[in-house]
Amino acid sequence: MGAMSIQIAVCMAALTLSPADEVTVDQVDLVEVNHFYDDQGRLVFDQVIYYDWSTVHSRYQVRDWRLLKTATQVPLRDWRDGGYVSEWEDFKQRNGVRRVRAKSVRETWTQHDPELVEREFLAQEKREELTRIPAAAPIPVSRRNIRQATSPLPRPENSEYRAATTR
Repeated sequence: MGAMSIQIAVCMAALTLSPADEVTVDQVDLVEVNHFYDDQGRLVFDQVIYYDWSTVHSRYQVRDWRLLKTATQVPLRDWRDGGYVSEWEDFKQRNGVRRVRAKSVRETWTQHDPELVEREFLAQEKREELTRIPAAAPIPVSRRNIRQATSPLPRPENSEYRAATTR
């Protein structure tokens, strides 16, 4: 019974050590919510484009973009601190929460992709991009230990189960 208690303690410690969602914060000058339509007027996709002002070129240049998948990606007015803010779980890098603050927001409905057009002015690989979310560190507990410690049911005696637990 002592070995089982140790395994449960190790599993509980591993679960408490797993990192919570970190919030990655970025600041941009302009956010564009773009609705792209085809020639027949059908919606193709919605996207959010992030721009920074370039003093060298005297224009907004694309920093990064995301397909609009959740309503939380649409920037809302921040009445307390000014500007606009959006916050969502960003799966482009790793699981984590991303918050983007912007000075201005615009919404457009186009039959061309503004992000694609902007590649003529600044190549995609030269863009600054939003901050990369760091990868989470792996938890040093094997799946076998977790399965044994948390499984209250008797183990079935079949070859599939034995193959899965002996890895």
